[in-house]
Amino acid sequence: MKMNMQMLLIVLNRTDKLNPLLDAFMEKNIKGATILKSTGMVKMLAKDIEHYPIFGSLRSLWDSEERKDSRTLFLILPEDLVETAKECVRAVVGDLSKPDTGIMVTLPLLSIEGMNF
Repeated sequence: MKMNMQMLLIVLNRTDKLNPLLDAFMEKNIKGATILKSTGMVKMLAKDIEHYPIFGSLRSLWDSEERKDSRTLFLILPEDLVETAKECVRAVVGDLSKPDTGIMVTLPLLSIEGMNF
């Protein structure tokens, strides 16, 4: 029997919420996240701001408070666990529509090798 799987991708700007989020996942028996240190495009461009004059007016946004790097989490989940995982993210991180919290996306997976479910 083929199981429908999805990838949940979370870019977590609130890195202080990483361990509480992982704890919440474990409580719901959600395991196997891959976590990468990540940096947003604007932050990278800000390092070389003189080459991107369009960002000059935005300089004050990142000069005043340098944001730490983000964490990007990848989880491959059976379809029936995706909403549970998303609820964990909302409960721990809060409203993702607020600035500087994070983003969350799901992608259907057509093929997976190297994992047993």
